[in-house]
Amino acid sequence: MNAMGSPFGALLRPMLALIGAYLLGSIPTGYLLVKWFKRVDVRTIGSGNIGATNTARAAGKPIAFAVFVIDALKGALPAAVFAKMGWDNGGIIASVACGAAAVVGHVFPIFLAFKGGKGVATAIGMLAATSPMGLAVFLGAWIAGMGLFKYVSVGSILAAATIPLSQVIWHQPLGAVLIGACVAVLIIWRHRENIQRLMEGKEHRLSFGKSTSS
Repeated sequence: MNAMGSPFGALLRPMLALIGAYLLGSIPTGYLLVKWFKRVDVRTIGSGNIGATNTARAAGKPIAFAVFVIDALKGALPAAVFAKMGWDNGGIIASVACGAAAVVGHVFPIFLAFKGGKGVATAIGMLAATSPMGLAVFLGAWIAGMGLFKYVSVGSILAAATIPLSQVIWHQPLGAVLIGACVAVLIIWRHRENIQRLMEGKEHRLSFGKSTSS
């Protein structure tokens, strides 16, 4: 019997899919592109974050846009492809799980000693592959939060909170909702320093990519 078709394979394939999703998410796009184009370590600039906002500060908007797109693809590809490779009939739970594994990889990348970004762009990719309507709500909350409060961090926190709410509204299974809730908590937790600065009145307001949140 083929090993991948055996009971062992039925367990191994999902594990490999999740590990692959995590490793893809761990690729430090911002760090690599800023290092390549500007010969500097993005972690030594601004907020020290490897996400698109701090990349804009370190290397300009075009590179930041590329980082954002690639980071989103890091969430979309596992959710759309890896899940089908790991589960025969995994459905939405498998897709959300693989997308979430990529988010975890982005936040805790093995290639940068587990010190990564905040997971927003990668979560956008996950939602693009698993819940287009949820993505619309996420982006709406993100844009509204930034527009009303002038803080990228507030927009990101509000958007993250919509992930499990949207999943419930569009009747995704409980397993997917629980995973989505974990992703939301992780993103909000990664913004804990921003929350502290907001409480102290020290958070930088949005100014064409010069916010401290990234």
